[in-house]
Amino acid sequence: MRSATGSKTGSKTGSKTGSVTGLKTGSAAGEIIEVEGCEVKVTNPDKLLFPEAGITKLDYLRSLVLLSPFLLKYCRDRYLTTIRFPHGVHGPSFYQKNCPEPAPDFVRTAAFKGVRYVVLDSLPTLLWLGNLACLEFHPSLHFVDDPLPAEWIIDIDPSLEKDPRVMEAAAIVGDLLHSLHIRSVPKTSGATGIQIYVPIRRGYTFEQLRKVGRFIAEYLAETHPRLFTVERHKKARGDRIYIDYLQHWHGKTLAAPYTPRANTHAAVSTPLTWEEVRRGVRPEQFNLLTVADRLRQTGDLIERVPPQSVDAVLSHLGESAGPGKG
Repeated sequence: MRSATGSKTGSKTGSKTGSVTGLKTGSAAGEIIEVEGCEVKVTNPDKLLFPEAGITKLDYLRSLVLLSPFLLKYCRDRYLTTIRFPHGVHGPSFYQKNCPEPAPDFVRTAAFKGVRYVVLDSLPTLLWLGNLACLEFHPSLHFVDDPLPAEWIIDIDPSLEKDPRVMEAAAIVGDLLHSLHIRSVPKTSGATGIQIYVPIRRGYTFEQLRKVGRFIAEYLAETHPRLFTVERHKKARGDRIYIDYLQHWHGKTLAAPYTPRANTHAAVSTPLTWEEVRRGVRPEQFNLLTVADRLRQTGDLIERVPPQSVDAVLSHLGESAGPGKG
């Protein structure tokens, strides 16, 4: 196990899919995969993790290999929380914050507030976690040893288990951001909601972005009172869709772009085009069985958007405009 040292706050780029040379042993209880010069043990490769989708652990690991150039990009140099489902999506689960022990030497870790987190920066580490039935990957919203946000995310969270209005709601948020000259990318959470992802110029603080998020959320709740709410208590929301601007904070996490989600659809948190949002695509369309073809066609939609400025909104709110001046 390697400890992270120093802050890495420069541009984050993806890596090519690593070299996986295949299985070295052939017992049902365990296999060894060679990947990028490291050996990763695979236990119970035939265990069904997503029964409805027919996805075994070995299938899941193959999917992670395909997702890795995209998923690693948004987990690298961050504190990682995973959700583990040792017996598949229908079994008990738990959040894993501290690095599981024993950990191979290739696993990098970093300490934050008394927790030694995994830093997911390589395909071997991703496959090691996948073998532990980590079915979801939730990185911090900032880099290791860095107080500043890496991006800005607004979480659109429906109060109903299934709400056909969620795409309409996301489109309204996107239109408002566009009117403020802020480009954004919608992505499925992989569960029921939509998250609006905004690449930002480096230097804005979490406090500055929270003020912008609050302004947007309260404005939408006032102008669309039957659709949106900023009510934190779920029981008081009724059927309104919650605009969660508070989750975006130092030390908190959100589902990474391209993370699998532990549900019957084997969903993947997938960036969308605004045209797809307005067309009302269904989040379950984007899953471990379909995402590889999509990524071959679209690539990383987030990568197409350059870092954005929120100076104009901060100025309107009476804040000192410019990164790092708040």
